[in-house]
Amino acid sequence: MARLCSVPSIQLVTAILIALASTETASPNEPVEPVDIGTRRELFVDDLIIGSFDGTRLKMHEPQRLRHTPSRPFGHYATVLKDGEKLRLYFRGDKVPGAHWRNGWGKYHEGEVTLYAESSDGGINWVEPNLGIHDVKEISKGNVVVDMSDDTFLVTHNFTPFIDTRPGVPAEERYKALGGGRYPPEDWGGWKTSDERRLLREKYGPGGLKAFASADGLHWRLLRKEPVIAEDQGSFDSQNGAFWSDAEQQYVCYFRWFDNGRRAIRRSTSKDFLNWTKPVDMQANEPGEHLYTSCTHPYFRAPHIYVALPTRFQARAGAITDIVLMATRPGSDRYHRHFKEAFIRPGLGARGWGNRANYITLNVVQTSPTDMSMFMYGGAQYVMRLDGFISINAGYEKGEFVTRPVTFSGSTLEINYSTAGAGEIHVELLGTDGKSIPGFSIEDCDAIKGDAITQTVTWQGKADVSPLTGKPVRVRFVMNEADVYSLRFPAGTPAQ
Repeated sequence: MARLCSVPSIQLVTAILIALASTETASPNEPVEPVDIGTRRELFVDDLIIGSFDGTRLKMHEPQRLRHTPSRPFGHYATVLKDGEKLRLYFRGDKVPGAHWRNGWGKYHEGEVTLYAESSDGGINWVEPNLGIHDVKEISKGNVVVDMSDDTFLVTHNFTPFIDTRPGVPAEERYKALGGGRYPPEDWGGWKTSDERRLLREKYGPGGLKAFASADGLHWRLLRKEPVIAEDQGSFDSQNGAFWSDAEQQYVCYFRWFDNGRRAIRRSTSKDFLNWTKPVDMQANEPGEHLYTSCTHPYFRAPHIYVALPTRFQARAGAITDIVLMATRPGSDRYHRHFKEAFIRPGLGARGWGNRANYITLNVVQTSPTDMSMFMYGGAQYVMRLDGFISINAGYEKGEFVTRPVTFSGSTLEINYSTAGAGEIHVELLGTDGKSIPGFSIEDCDAIKGDAITQTVTWQGKADVSPLTGKPVRVRFVMNEADVYSLRFPAGTPAQ
C-alpha cells in the first residue's frame, strides 16, 4: 500500500499535541509556536492550524445518501477495507435469523458468524462469494470467514480486520484483526440459570480481545489462544478497531468500555500486536452522552489524522442512534469535535429510527477520483468529496481566514477548494510580523475560481514557495462564496 505521507518525528508529534492543547483562535500578530506540517495534508477537523476568522466560518458538510437501492449485504459492526481496486466487507451474521440474547446469552453468541462480501465498482454492487472455508448449513451462500469454535467464542460478534501497513510485515500477516467480548456480571438479570455464566467460562475461557492474522483476508488463524487485551480492560461489546500507525510507529486500538454506566472509548497501543499497554480513557463524550462504536481510523489522504465516526446512542429516547464526527491525533487522549450535532441523521422513513438502527462501517474509503464513501448498517451509502468533512467557508460577502504559523518542507502550496460562479479565492503568505511576504501578496495572487480536489496556488503565474521552506509563515485566505477543505505544501519541482 502506498505511503501517503512521511512519518512524523516524536518531536513533531509532541509539537502537534502542544498546539492542540490550546483551542483559542489566534490573531495574525499573536506570537504562537509554529507547527511543522512538512509536506503533509492538513484538514480543518481540529484546531491544529486554525488561526483567526473574519467574515468566514467552519462549516460541517452533510454526506449525501445515494438513492439507488441494490441489495447490500450489511450487518452490525461492519468493516470496509479498500484493497487495491476492490472493497472488502466484513460483517456479523446469525445462523438463526432474528436471534436475540434474551433467549439465552451463550446460545445467541454461539450462533454468530463473520460474513464476507466484496465490490469492484465503488460499493454500488456487492458479491457474496462461496468461499468454501466453513461449511455452515444455515449460511447457504458460503461466505463465512470466521465461524464459532472454542477459540473464537464472542469473536464473531465484532470481528474487526485491517490491512497491516507496517514496513516488513510478513506476507502471511498482511491482514490482522481483533475480536472478542466480555461476559456480563454474575448478577446480570439476563442469565437463564444461576450457573450459565460459570459453565460458559469453563467451556470457552475468559473474555477479552483476541488477535488474528491472514495472508489473503479470508483464511484467518488465531495468533494466541489467550486474549491480547484482557477482559477487565474494557467492555468490547461493539466494534473495536485497530490499525498500524505510521505516525506513532506502533499498533493502536480504540475500543469500547463503560465509564460509570456511560458508553465511552479507550485507547491502547502495541509494538507487536500481542502485548498491549494499559488503556487510556479518551475524552470524547459530551455530558450524559453515550458513544457506542468509535470507528476511529487514519484518514487515508492524511493518515496522521485519525477520523472518528462514533455511533451516538440515545439511551433514554428509544435507543435511537445517529453518527457524529470527531478527530484525534497520534498520542492524544482526547477527541476534537468542532460540531456537537449529528454528522449523519437517522434519515427519512422508519428504518433509521429504530433501536440501534444506525451504525456506520469502520473506514471511510475512496470510491472515485473525487469522492469518498461511508456505508451504513442496512446498506445505505453516503458520499462526500475527498477531504470534505469540514471546510473554511465564506458566504456572499468577502471574508478572511488566517492559519496559525506553520513551517513546511515542500515547494508549492496546494488546496482543495470549491467556489460558486460568483465566488473566488485569493491567498497570501504572511511573515511572523503579520505582514505580507513580497511576491506572495493578495495582489500578486492569481484568482482561484472553480472546483478542484487539487489546485496549486500561483502568484503572477509562479508557484514556487521553496525560498520560504523551514520559515514560519501564516497562510491568509481572502474569499467569497467559497470553501477550502484542505491544504498542503507538496514536494517536487514547481511547474511554471
